[in-house]
Amino acid sequence: MKILVLGAAGMIGRKVVSRLLADGIAGQFPDTLVLHDIVAPQTPDANCEVICLSGDVADAAETTKLAALRPDVIFHLAAIVSGEAERDFEKGWEINARGGWYLLDALRKEHETSGGSYQPRFVFSSSIAVFGGPYPDRVPDDFLCAPQTSYGAQKAMVELLVSEYSRKGVIDGVSLRLPTITVRPGKPNQAASSFYSGIIREPLNGEEAILPVPDTVRHWFASPRSAAGFLLHAAAIDTASLNGRRSLNMPGVSCTVGQQIEALQSIAGEAVTKHIVYRPDEAIMNIVSGWPKAFDPATAIKLGFVAEKNFEEIIRVYLEDDFQK
Repeated sequence: MKILVLGAAGMIGRKVVSRLLADGIAGQFPDTLVLHDIVAPQTPDANCEVICLSGDVADAAETTKLAALRPDVIFHLAAIVSGEAERDFEKGWEINARGGWYLLDALRKEHETSGGSYQPRFVFSSSIAVFGGPYPDRVPDDFLCAPQTSYGAQKAMVELLVSEYSRKGVIDGVSLRLPTITVRPGKPNQAASSFYSGIIREPLNGEEAILPVPDTVRHWFASPRSAAGFLLHAAAIDTASLNGRRSLNMPGVSCTVGQQIEALQSIAGEAVTKHIVYRPDEAIMNIVSGWPKAFDPATAIKLGFVAEKNFEEIIRVYLEDDFQK
């Protein structure tokens, strides 16, 4: 089995690679693992052939080369994050939207060249940003897709392409609408949601964390461990059971910023939470206020996707998997 991971140098990409090598997909391990990103991913220790490549998914020639490898499974995680996509309109559409289209169309040409025999499983990392308010208390699986940010619109576009190219038999695709993934290790990035990790990660390191929104803001979360689990599980599900509805809302934890801070205090103590400083940022609040707060992901749960049950569990996953003081 040949597996391609796009965005393999990113945080979730690295988690997916690690889980692939440890657990495989439904117990089946890759013979060849192709890792691709804008910068060359590090080569992991593996009992299979590993090919590390660098390039831009917004370059049609690059996606043509990747499709020519004819991977059996493709994890498409390559993207720029929400805040950057909102600030740089052209870059966001070029990478997040056109990049997905270039890749899918390159796969269409391989499908046609093969006489229709080549049809890879395609797992796309989408986002709950594809939705827009007003929201019900819990967003159901059939809720209207109406994004209110460039990032959400770009993800929604690729979701439609995944469905269309699957309908045509080019790929066997599924799009996963990931919750906001928290707690992310490392340094803050340009995502509008970056502070959700920062208010946990930085205080645990004894550093100041800026909170740009009121502590009453509610959102939907899952850990990096769960995100990797979602993606690998999606590579093995029976897509015939989706009845053509190939975009799935993933399970997660709904809580307010205040409840996040309470969870941190219960684990690490009140002194740690005093590192959190409220400093309002209207631009971030405008983006975050358009995101959903809770879901009823009945279809995903029925299909066996699982996540944490509370935010304390999410913090403990971070301490077990990624915390480095």
